[in-house]
Amino acid sequence: MTDLDPDHDPAAETALTQQWRAVLASHAVTSCAIDRELGDAFGIGVSEFELLERLWEFEQEEHQSGSRAQVLSGSVHLSQSAFSRLVARMEKSGLVQRSLCENDRRGIFVALTDEGRERYRKARPVHRRILAETLPPQG
Repeated sequence: MTDLDPDHDPAAETALTQQWRAVLASHAVTSCAIDRELGDAFGIGVSEFELLERLWEFEQEEHQSGSRAQVLSGSVHLSQSAFSRLVARMEKSGLVQRSLCENDRRGIFVALTDEGRERYRKARPVHRRILAETLPPQG
């Protein structure tokens, strides 16, 4: 990692900040489009979709339903309290269910419901279309 000294290399600093602002702009355009379209069509936003997708991936990779909340919270890029509120909202909507971990009663286990699985399955193509339309091509 290199420390940039703006007094010695203002052009590099300008290029770096412009790159950062482009990342932020791309994220904003993409996440707003996801929130708008998935919200209108499926009643979910970016964070809800991300949690549904992480749980679905866990089912596919681990061949079991659900994951510990502690593991999931880091993968959806939310604070612990925001993650807890997200799970509570999604449980109330019938998309996920919470239970105590069998191995560690202090832990919370989060799993998809049938409704959550179905909502994810329907929302995924829309999500992928939005990514293809809003993110810059790689390569």
